[in-house]
Amino acid sequence: MEISQVRYFLAVAKELNFTRAAEQCNVTQPALSRAIKLLEDEFGGALFHRERRFTHLTELGRMVESYLEGVFENSRQAKQIAEQYVNLKRMPLKVGIMSTIAPDEIIELIAAVRAHHPGVELHLCDADAVSLRRRLLEGDIEAAIYALPSNVADEEVHSLPLFQEQMVMAVHLAHRLANQRVVRVKDMSNESYIHRNNCEFAGYADAILAEQGVTVSPVYWSDRDDWTLAMIAAGLGFGFMPEHTAKHPGVVPLPITEPEFWREVNLVTVRGRRHSPAVGALVREATQKKWFGERAKALSAAE
Repeated sequence: MEISQVRYFLAVAKELNFTRAAEQCNVTQPALSRAIKLLEDEFGGALFHRERRFTHLTELGRMVESYLEGVFENSRQAKQIAEQYVNLKRMPLKVGIMSTIAPDEIIELIAAVRAHHPGVELHLCDADAVSLRRRLLEGDIEAAIYALPSNVADEEVHSLPLFQEQMVMAVHLAHRLANQRVVRVKDMSNESYIHRNNCEFAGYADAILAEQGVTVSPVYWSDRDDWTLAMIAAGLGFGFMPEHTAKHPGVVPLPITEPEFWREVNLVTVRGRRHSPAVGALVREATQKKWFGERAKALSAAE
């Protein structure tokens, strides 16, 4: 069954005249009659009583009419959606954002997408980097913005560098280290630590601390950075967090040295997967945006 056959059937059912139906569909009457005959052959019975002065639906024709109307309407809507999708008039895009990225920068990005590509409907979700990578590969989201500390290339995804930022030791104003310009990893030893459950360095930094004989004692665990910052400001422990996130009254961010910790945040897509035009729009805006006052690292490298 073809959509053209359905359209011809509905035209005849409305006009109850093959000649007028053919004119309405802009085809010849023999062509329309052949299409209806093929539809009847497929359904196994006549759809119309063809009488010289009075054409009308058979019982079978009446039974299938409402269903064929639904088929035709669904086809029309599907075509309309496809046209809007291809032309970026209406295109949903599911993007995962690592929950530890400062929200102001992401808000600027989604505002730029909206301003320049109003048909793109962004559906945002946040999670830790490992979860976002898994959801990306499973097809649950189309793109993700996250950072992972490993130096080993991930062959399953394509990563477009956006920006880098240093990790800091966030302490309260009265902390013994608060007046220093930087802090060495060794200086952290025996400090009470507030563990950020979504931290991408969880596990990775442990080996480095162990190599230097540094021991920290986790006293609180938190899924949310705002709660972590509030606890740091209250003197309940220190936090290991990105410099642009460690902004809170009563919190001092100290860059960590010997060694330094940096994270590179990337816009990530699945390597080799065909992506929608909406993903292309997101990539364009992400590379053009000034992240914390600088152009995206990928664009800077290209220049």
